[in-house]
Amino acid sequence: MTQIIYGSELSAELKENMRSKVESWVSIGMRTPCLAVILVGDNSASESYVRGKEKACAAVGIKTNTIRLSSSISQEELEKTICDCTKDDTVDGILIQLPLPEGFNEDRAIACIDPQKDVDGLHPLNFGRFFMNQPSFVPCTPLGIMELLNRMECNPKGKHAVVIGRSKLVGTPVARLLQNANATVTICHSHTANLKELTNLADILIVAVGKPKMIDAQYVKEGAYVIDVGVNSVDGHLCGDVDFESVAPKAGAITPVPKGVGPMTICMLLQNTITAYEKRQGL
Repeated sequence: MTQIIYGSELSAELKENMRSKVESWVSIGMRTPCLAVILVGDNSASESYVRGKEKACAAVGIKTNTIRLSSSISQEELEKTICDCTKDDTVDGILIQLPLPEGFNEDRAIACIDPQKDVDGLHPLNFGRFFMNQPSFVPCTPLGIMELLNRMECNPKGKHAVVIGRSKLVGTPVARLLQNANATVTICHSHTANLKELTNLADILIVAVGKPKMIDAQYVKEGAYVIDVGVNSVDGHLCGDVDFESVAPKAGAITPVPKGVGPMTICMLLQNTITAYEKRQGL
């Protein structure tokens, strides 16, 4: 019988442990962990994501300092704001809500974050350390995916994992995490000629391409562990990159959309913020 693994349920359990940690620190007079969120412009989707992060932080006792900036500011003004957060000793983590409005250089902005406060794991130093197997922050969605595989009781060791998508936010780092867990990893992308042939070899299939219901049952090996990272809106309804109704009966375990990977991404942001706090407090 197929396991349907809800990230919303797993994240609730993990957040309860985080809340207990924060409460114990505050009870002995330590300051509250703080996440600074920088939002540029008035994109409604970005605003919604920020509200979700604020709500999640509040639930575990993390303070949020949301800095809302006009899209009319200059790149230099944005970078100064980031540097001010970096210098603020009461701020443990810094997140720039992406994408930035047109005209801003995201790479330059991210490079202004102190790597020790880079809870999104996107600073080039963290990215490089991660790929050198050195201590670093790791992007949140890949961390969440590994937690979901653990909940599925899926040990990647010796398994063939196929990752569809090679973005720096998801595909590339999750492939590395799977390699570190001793899986044999194949990365597929828009130029992969024999996609169906490769996905049918996958014990673990991770799909992160942003194409609604791209993967149906004919792409999936019987009993595979399927992680659907995509979030797409079709006719006012959310769906993933995987055709859930088609694939679920064939998979050994699968994540739904919504309530699958998304809640785990935010959960890992909270975990990274707490880790940054612990390091800065010498805990």
